[in-house]
Amino acid sequence: MAGATRAGFRLALVGATALALAACASQSGGPSAPSTVSAPASSPSTSASPSSSASVDTGIPADASPFSGRAGGAGKPVLVVKFDNTTFAQPHTGLRDADIVYIEEVEWGLTRIAAVFSTKLPHTVGPVRSARISDIDLLAQFGKPAFAYSGSQHKLQPVLAKASIYDVSGDKGPSGYYRDHSRRGPYNFMGHPAALLARAPHASVAKDIGFVFSTAVPAGGRPVKAAVAPYPASQAKFVWDSAAKSFDVWLNKKPARATEGGIQHASTVVLQYVRQTDSGFGDRYGGKTPKLDTVGTGKAWVLRDGRAYYVTWSRPVATGGTTFTGPDGQVVAFAPGQVWVALVNSKARVSIA
Repeated sequence: MAGATRAGFRLALVGATALALAACASQSGGPSAPSTVSAPASSPSTSASPSSSASVDTGIPADASPFSGRAGGAGKPVLVVKFDNTTFAQPHTGLRDADIVYIEEVEWGLTRIAAVFSTKLPHTVGPVRSARISDIDLLAQFGKPAFAYSGSQHKLQPVLAKASIYDVSGDKGPSGYYRDHSRRGPYNFMGHPAALLARAPHASVAKDIGFVFSTAVPAGGRPVKAAVAPYPASQAKFVWDSAAKSFDVWLNKKPARATEGGIQHASTVVLQYVRQTDSGFGDRYGGKTPKLDTVGTGKAWVLRDGRAYYVTWSRPVATGGTTFTGPDGQVVAFAPGQVWVALVNSKARVSIA
């Protein structure tokens, strides 16, 4: 079965499940997990086998992106861009158009962003920063995407050379990049996505990575006003905005400003617990780079439409996608729109209020 067909089929299945559960379950119910929780190791949940008779409309167009559920995103090439995520990086440029935004811990407890663009390419993105070892496993699920970053340490370069990516970094040439001298260096390295993607004409196209989307709100869960993903020297906070029907994004304890105006918003937020170990890499000042294990299984929170769902995530192999299932074994559908995934150390605790 082709990837696009599988994605559409799964959308129908989730829509049927969501509507059926909504008719017979109270919205005030939900998992018994505490509002502040660490993530123990867990075996993956097994979803019920799909039925060929499932055909409920999920409200997601047939040409939607498998990354965000946005219309017109099916079959478009994939570009992943590394963004700085310190206070000096704001306002971010172009981030609003990403389908998926991943937050990754790096040295000294700071964070970086890996943004996945496919449905829409903004004119400019940045500030662009360097790659990390955890990017290799994270990007493997996208096939062989174009990967834009400022550069990497010498020790990591041969590892990246063997990875399933088209390297369109600053290390490989200046085409598509420039310095914005109105910003403070080194937080002023910017890129033009169209030019960067042109350097990778055979980049893989958007395919099913395990996400499912539906406009129907899943049954269960619990109300959420705000959620915080903590890092040793950083923080990501998501505040529900009922008027905008999305989550306002705060980074490093400040609203995440956008060059285009206003702040960043997320339709769906995933707070995903991952095992972290010493990667053996680090910076010149002695900072150690953590290795984030996004292959395997663990716990997570999925936030959408002002509700929080405690789920199990499963990604058996690096080349496969990640599924998020509730306690009943059913896949939890995301709201269509931009998805933010905060990868959180499994030894840490997120706060759901």
